[in-house]
Amino acid sequence: MKEYNDSDIAELNKVANYLRRQSLTMIYQRQAGHPGGCLSAAEIMAVLYFHVLRIDPQRPAWEDRDRFILSKGHASALLYSALAKRGFFPMADLDHWGELNCHLQGHPDRLKTPGVDMTSGILGHGIAIAAGLALAARLRQQGFRTYTLLGDGECQGGIVWEGANACAKYNLGNVTAIVDFNGVQLDGAVHDIMPLEPFADKWRSFRWNVISVDGHDVKQILDALEQAEAVAGQPTVILARTIKGKGVSFMENKAYWHGNPPNKEQYEAAMAELEKGNV
Repeated sequence: MKEYNDSDIAELNKVANYLRRQSLTMIYQRQAGHPGGCLSAAEIMAVLYFHVLRIDPQRPAWEDRDRFILSKGHASALLYSALAKRGFFPMADLDHWGELNCHLQGHPDRLKTPGVDMTSGILGHGIAIAAGLALAARLRQQGFRTYTLLGDGECQGGIVWEGANACAKYNLGNVTAIVDFNGVQLDGAVHDIMPLEPFADKWRSFRWNVISVDGHDVKQILDALEQAEAVAGQPTVILARTIKGKGVSFMENKAYWHGNPPNKEQYEAAMAELEKGNV
């Protein structure tokens, strides 16, 4: 495993905290969005966009770029925050998220937003699209990798497993899936609504390489993504255990915050907590 110094880790944690604050600000200003799943996946997105992905903001359509699919498209505020900070479009555009003529819509649209590789919103399609992109890379003899971020509740859908089966059939070692495994979905706990366990065994039965990590530990995420890249001929899934609403005490592990924006008092209290965690 590559060694990472303390400053590397600290910087990625700082980026994750920024992504949390920016996502929550966007959701508060728009009075719409999904705070819980944005807050839970911040470290994952920080590692991907600020360390792992081979991308070029000046060339968003670069043919050899790595592809990223936000299968859980309702977390678009998090994706847009990362794309803006990486320089794909001006930070000021974030203030217009969801407006009629803005290129930043409620769910990502690859035809409108620089840096978006898949239009998402209908849950479960990310793995199948990843399979198609990975097969295209093989046919064109291109070296890019495809990453997709799913929610755990999303994995209750059969289409996820159809895509997973296709990735295994074609031995797509250039596909890495990451599950934001926070245990909470729109209407309550995942294990109450439609249990996933034994989750890791399900992926193994579909012939995937499985890695489990603490999804808020950037070093573990970095190591897992490095391991995934070293696996040839087999797709990898990283099960990232996270906390819904991470970083805001009154939002953590609460289904209410899956898709409800904070009011003024809640927003100010949440931002005060996140500011304390800014390293």
